[in-house]
Amino acid sequence: MNSKSFFVFVVGVFAISHIFAQSPVLLAVNDFEKKIEATKEKIILDVRTKDEFSKGHVANATMIDFYKDDFKQQIGKLDKSKPIFVYCASGGRSGSASKMLSEMGFKSVFDLKGGMRAWAGAQKPVVK
Repeated sequence: MNSKSFFVFVVGVFAISHIFAQSPVLLAVNDFEKKIEATKEKIILDVRTKDEFSKGHVANATMIDFYKDDFKQQIGKLDKSKPIFVYCASGGRSGSASKMLSEMGFKSVFDLKGGMRAWAGAQKPVVK
């Protein structure tokens, strides 16, 4: 295979992997909660700041601050084979993070619609 053919092959593989990448799934509060409960092996990811996290979070959540310079490096350490449930305060950061996770090869990404505001507003359990 000459260098031109190899280049075309690599570009093709890259393009196909992005075409078939799993898109994040946006879930309403009740659906998010049910999916968490029904999923045995999972990661619950809070992308808010440390201060926001300390005021209340979803049980068993791991916090990685979206605003930190090493955010992408930190989420890259997570197990890509496990479904990941992402949330923030209202949905903006988690939407961006969910897209990033999908592009990085995470297979099942679920984003909480409305974030922690919607979760707390629906009177779901909050850990402090």
